[in-house]
Amino acid sequence: MNRHPRKDGRRDGVDPVTRARARRRALQAVYAWQMSGGLVEQVIAQFAHEQAHEIADLEYFDDLVRGVVKHRASLDGALVDYLDRPVEEVDPIERAVLRLSAYELIHRLDVPYRVVLNEAIEIAKRFGSEHGHTYVNGVLDRAAADWRPAEFNAVK
Repeated sequence: MNRHPRKDGRRDGVDPVTRARARRRALQAVYAWQMSGGLVEQVIAQFAHEQAHEIADLEYFDDLVRGVVKHRASLDGALVDYLDRPVEEVDPIERAVLRLSAYELIHRLDVPYRVVLNEAIEIAKRFGSEHGHTYVNGVLDRAAADWRPAEFNAVK
């Protein structure tokens, strides 16, 4: 990872705008995968083509979608303690947001948990049900406290 300062002052080389776009596209791809049950390769190809025109972080998009698909069972298992119903009964958009965010919180420790939570809430507001973002916030806030206790407690 690039640790040298960039012209914009960031040291990590990550552009938050292209990452946010990648998350939005990843949400749509995971949602499509959940609904169709199709092959992840087809879903990634469809959304990567569309995403190329939007200038997003294609590597991050690919990692998120493949990571959720590969680790779906363990992500669902990790989320179960924070849900008030079985994972499959959670609204499909909120389920996709929770899976993506769980993947980031567990497997992408390079992304601050606050970024994961804020992006999840914004995506849920944009694509989810009217109050879906509050549900997502509650689940992920409790999960982050357990999954990233040192980081969570340092911020609180």
